[in-house]
Amino acid sequence: MKLTRRDLHRDLGYFYMGLIISFAFSGILQNHRDAWKPEKYTASEKSVIIAPMAIEKMEENQAKELGKSLGIEDKFRRVMIKEGKLKISYENNDLEIDLKSGKGDIVTYGKTPLISQMHYLHKSTSNWWIYYSDIFGISLIILAISGSLMIEKGKNTFRLRGWKLAVAGLVFPILIVLFFAL
Repeated sequence: MKLTRRDLHRDLGYFYMGLIISFAFSGILQNHRDAWKPEKYTASEKSVIIAPMAIEKMEENQAKELGKSLGIEDKFRRVMIKEGKLKISYENNDLEIDLKSGKGDIVTYGKTPLISQMHYLHKSTSNWWIYYSDIFGISLIILAISGSLMIEKGKNTFRLRGWKLAVAGLVFPILIVLFFAL
C-alpha cells in the first residue's frame, strides 16, 4: 500500500487529535494562570490572629515554625515580607498576615480536577514526556507541510496562494519576539 501525503496528514491528524486538543486547552489555561489560577481552587479560608511583629525579614525555618503553630502541615515554598504583610506560600496553602495588626488569613487550595492534570502537560520535565513532546512537535511540522501540499491544482495551491498566508502567519510571532522577548 502506497502512503500518500494525504494519508500521512490524515493519520497523523487522527493520532494526535487528542493531544492537540489537550495541549491547546492547557496552553490557554497556562496563558491565564496569573489571572485566575486554573490549576487550583480555594477550598477554604480561615482567619488567624498572631502577635503583631516589627520585622523586615523572616528566615525559612521561622516561617515553617509559624505555619506549624497555625496548623499548616504542608510543603513550604517561600516567604516574603512586602508592604507590611508577611506572605508564606505552601504547596496547598497561602498565609498572609498584616504585621502591624497581626490579623491574617490562611487560604487552603484544592487541585482543580482534570484541569490541574492537563496543566501538568506544560510543566513536566520527565525524559519520556520531553521525547514524546519532541516527536509531537516534529509531527506538527509534518502536519503543516503535508497539509499545505495537499491541494495540487487550481488557484488555491501553496505555490500560488498558500505561501502568502504562511508568511502572514509567521509575521505576528516574529513581531512578538522582536518587541517583547528581546
